[in-house]
Amino acid sequence: MTEFGLKIKSEAELTKIEVQCVHQNGLIYVVPSESSWVCTEDLRHVHALSGFFKQLIELEDPKIQEAMQKWGIYFRPRPLADDEQS
Repeated sequence: MTEFGLKIKSEAELTKIEVQCVHQNGLIYVVPSESSWVCTEDLRHVHALSGFFKQLIELEDPKIQEAMQKWGIYFRPRPLADDEQS
């Protein structure tokens, strides 16, 4: 039986994020890159996705904004944990 939802599978230097429901099915790969070296391997996928969405919205491209609205996806950068404690 197929399991729907998000499944995160981490291997050495590769994280696969399976995204599946009845109507959509995809796989997101996260690998080490020039922008993700600062994070530990177990959180690389979190760092990469957050950084990607931050960079994507900073482009202020109407086509990107339209696609995100079409799918009901919004992203808002938040202060880092250390910044909140200051």
